[in-house]
Amino acid sequence: MSAPQPKVHRRKVFYIPGYDPFPARRYRELYRSEGAKQAEISGYGLQVEASRQDGTYGWHASGLIDDSRVTADFEVLLWSDIVRDSMSSSIPATYWHLLRTSWIYIASGTLRRLAVLPKGPLAAALYPIGVLILQLLAALLAAHLTGWALSTLFGAATLWAIGPGVLLDWGTSLLYWTPFFAIVVLVLRWFKSQDRRIYAYYLMHDYAFSASAKGATPPALQTRMDDFRGTIATALLQDYDEVLVVGHSSGAHLAVSILADILRDTPDRPARPALSFLSIGHVIPMVSFLPDAWALRADLQFLSERDEIVWVDVTAQGDGCCFALCDPVGVSGVATRDKQWPLVFSAQFSRTMAPERWTAQRRQYFKLHFQYLCAFEHPLDYDYFQITAGPLTLGQRYATRAPSPSRIDVPVSKYTNTAP
Repeated sequence: MSAPQPKVHRRKVFYIPGYDPFPARRYRELYRSEGAKQAEISGYGLQVEASRQDGTYGWHASGLIDDSRVTADFEVLLWSDIVRDSMSSSIPATYWHLLRTSWIYIASGTLRRLAVLPKGPLAAALYPIGVLILQLLAALLAAHLTGWALSTLFGAATLWAIGPGVLLDWGTSLLYWTPFFAIVVLVLRWFKSQDRRIYAYYLMHDYAFSASAKGATPPALQTRMDDFRGTIATALLQDYDEVLVVGHSSGAHLAVSILADILRDTPDRPARPALSFLSIGHVIPMVSFLPDAWALRADLQFLSERDEIVWVDVTAQGDGCCFALCDPVGVSGVATRDKQWPLVFSAQFSRTMAPERWTAQRRQYFKLHFQYLCAFEHPLDYDYFQITAGPLTLGQRYATRAPSPSRIDVPVSKYTNTAP
């Protein structure tokens, strides 16, 4: 009989957010509030306090789960400043991004391949395009009606007063076109001011950023990822039982490349601390299916074959913003015979959330995209707070967990090269 594996007493958790312009404080408060709910539901102890470390943004959690006390140091690896810079485009620039991004996905054949996968992310990708086009049409219609009304009233008054002539022709033209452009600008600016409720500009900038280099990593982001790699590598040299990296949404593909580079740099890394990777709500095919994403595809292939890491991928069909139950390695066409990761299964929102809350929130796609970080009224085998503040490593927790039988792991991407 094999000896029991040691439990976790100290854990370092790195959270890599997706394309999010908001401050990292929201993640600490979300963990604090939702962790308290889950602890009450599940009957364990969890305390959260602000981190005392300088130069980082994170928090400290203390869990008492299964009669074991665990401390966890959380650190958010921020790239929100890069996100904000990419969102600072003017309205004309946003429409240029719309045209360019649409062309990249359509001309490369990527959009057609993405359509084979669950339709939620594709609908989310088409949503900002459709909404921005409708906003432009609405602005043009409002401008046309305003100009038509003013020029018609002027023309009628001029005909009554002095009859036809040059003044009538010039006046009606001037009163049509002068307000036309001003109305278009004002209406489009108003729509943009409402984007915190509509999310059209936000999503358009998200997809434009992902496609800006046709799948290659933008230089500013690559520099930041190199910094993240150094931070995680330093933690692996410290006295932790587990270093857990959580990649959420777009942050999942950043984590893949960061961890692949770490394992390449340290091929003989010691077994302790355990290195674990939890990807949640991933959108990896939006990038890995693009023609120049060969480096990401190479990282997916490399990471999927490594014994030195445990990679668990959790999505849910109720999350319309992710590629639910899509094995990112398999669908990207880079799986080999040596592939062993990720373990893919569902968080099963429809079963783990209270029926009344599921009914109320099932169309609130952005809220559900963050449900992985929240409490469940009826948790099954996915509990974010036990994963991050419990006594088991990710590998121990899911050592006997079978992958979801409905996962999609067949090659779908048109581009499968892992080198230029």
